[in-house]
Amino acid sequence: MNHLRSTKSHSHSMDFLFSIALFFVFAATALVVLLLSANVYEQIIHRSTTTFEQTTALAYLTEKIHQNDHDSTRSIELTQLDGCEALAISQSYNDTLYTTYIYEFEGQLKELFIRQGVASTAHAGTTILKLHHLDMKAIDDNLFKFTCYSEDGTSDSIIIGLCSKSSTP
Repeated sequence: MNHLRSTKSHSHSMDFLFSIALFFVFAATALVVLLLSANVYEQIIHRSTTTFEQTTALAYLTEKIHQNDHDSTRSIELTQLDGCEALAISQSYNDTLYTTYIYEFEGQLKELFIRQGVASTAHAGTTILKLHHLDMKAIDDNLFKFTCYSEDGTSDSIIIGLCSKSSTP
């Protein structure tokens, strides 16, 4: 009878140790999965933020061009503002010429609305959003290429054509 109690007690000890070992294996697996998913989540957030900055900047430029490309009385061109590449949109309000400059300065997309002939600096613009780098190129008189670069080197580009300057047969 004593032998039976000893075997039963030993069996309960093994069951208990097996349960504890199984719990620790489960806890360790859960911890590894949690750490891996946190890393994946961090990468997704970084990629999402980068994509947001790039696509929002390109969408903003596209919309500004499309808003002002309805007739040939408005001028849309690339120029320099205080040493920065800038998209310049010129228009007349109450017989006074004004220019809207959109440019990247010190890691920010900026916009400056100013009367023509008035001197200004790139610091004076209103910040639209954070942007690592923006490259602007005129492909020809009717086409512009804009490329946004992120801190990690990825880029996104868009080519925009002007309708008001295009020749129709």
